[in-house]
Amino acid sequence: MISVDYVRTMAAYSRWMNSRLMAACAAIPPEERSRDLDAFFKSLHGTLDHILWADMIWMSRFEGSAPPVAKGENLFRTDWDQLVTDRAAADALITEWAAGVTPEWLAAPLSYVTKFNPHRWTLPAWVAVTHFFNHATHHRGQATTLMMQLGVDPGVTDLPALPDLFDGSLGIVAGKVPV
Repeated sequence: MISVDYVRTMAAYSRWMNSRLMAACAAIPPEERSRDLDAFFKSLHGTLDHILWADMIWMSRFEGSAPPVAKGENLFRTDWDQLVTDRAAADALITEWAAGVTPEWLAAPLSYVTKFNPHRWTLPAWVAVTHFFNHATHHRGQATTLMMQLGVDPGVTDLPALPDLFDGSLGIVAGKVPV
């Protein structure tokens, strides 16, 4: 099972990476960000939009609230400024949620129904949380490839480069590598 430190570390890492990628992508002209590059979500904008959409869906499951959008909808397909604003708001929500996660919650079952494969899924919450962070990391990897194709270097994306990782400011145990 994952630990609370892992959840908080990954929330901080996701927030850091999302912020850096959105800032770097701002330099790309809108027509290039939205250009179909034959990626799974077509464009860089579409890929970043999907990450936010999925993060919001998972957060609704974790918090027991209604999903924010209908199946298959992208949140802000053409509105870059709204995507940037809502990405930052989602990262703040994820960070706040992570601060309240407990070992008991991670060990408990999480049940939800998807619209993509409509049946009830029940799994340990820690498995869902692991997938949540892994999903975003996976698609950020795709986004960084698209950024490179558009001439923008995303810079270092490795977890150990996360600023303040072990100084205690992220709410994790200083000097310990989270597992």
